[in-house]
Amino acid sequence: MTSRTRTIPDSPSPRRFFRYRPDQQWEAYLFILPSFIGFAVFVFLAILISLGLSFSDWGLTGWKGFVGLRNYQALIRDPVFWKTFRNTAFYIITVVPLQLGLGLLMAVLLNQGLRGRVIYRVLYFMPVVTTIVAGAIIFRLLLGSNGPVADLIYGFANLTGIPVSPPEWLNSTKNSKWAVTMLTLWKNTGFTMVIYLAALQGVPQLLYDAAETDGAGSWQRFRHVTLPMISPTTFFLIILQMIGAFQLFTEPFVMTRGGPANSSMPVVQYIYQNAFNFGRMGKAAAIAWFLFLFIFGATLLQNFFQKRWVYYEAE
Repeated sequence: MTSRTRTIPDSPSPRRFFRYRPDQQWEAYLFILPSFIGFAVFVFLAILISLGLSFSDWGLTGWKGFVGLRNYQALIRDPVFWKTFRNTAFYIITVVPLQLGLGLLMAVLLNQGLRGRVIYRVLYFMPVVTTIVAGAIIFRLLLGSNGPVADLIYGFANLTGIPVSPPEWLNSTKNSKWAVTMLTLWKNTGFTMVIYLAALQGVPQLLYDAAETDGAGSWQRFRHVTLPMISPTTFFLIILQMIGAFQLFTEPFVMTRGGPANSSMPVVQYIYQNAFNFGRMGKAAAIAWFLFLFIFGATLLQNFFQKRWVYYEAE
């Protein structure tokens, strides 16, 4: 009788997460480790600290203790905060639609067979790569009471005899926000143009040919072919520009210092003012988190409604 021996397989060794494998290059993790540590300390940890500060009293003398929801309750009774919030809403309502419209118009024109269109693209995109502080200083000089724009209007009035006076762009509570809006459009419209230009060049020519065969005119092709095909790009730009308008800071800070009478001050500048001018770190953190929640909610709302008007081409 032949005896059979049964071989018992070895028990699998426990997995080791940090075990070296030839197909894994741990050098890559070592290279990203400094960036990861910087993100963890200066971004993630800073976010957590700001959340704690929003529930505490932190002034010039340091931390004084937790105050609960008092900082958030103080915002409800703060008229300056609501004024800056209305200013920010004005920038969103004016900057976002105008920037989208002008960027799309420029992209459509430059997408045609124009001579020297490459030069025009470079010229329109140059403000995007220009330092915003330098641009704000130039606009402040141009729109000042004794600036070149005022001199041109006075010269036109003297030449024609029409009693025209230049508006007070920087010293008027009605026009200061429009001055910031003009600077923002000059700075960022070129970026919108480039994104739209890439989207227009991605629209299949076959759709235009089919629409033209069906008798569609230029406006009908633009309305029923171009706009639906670039709607994902429009949605992306709306979200991006809306968040940028919420975070507007440098343009009014350099041009008008938020004045006159806080007429052009956005929410982010009010955060800076409370934190570094008044030493109210707790209140500044509360405003920042209020702004974050509002941006987050507005983004979710846009993402919900985009299903009704954004067209995604099926694969």
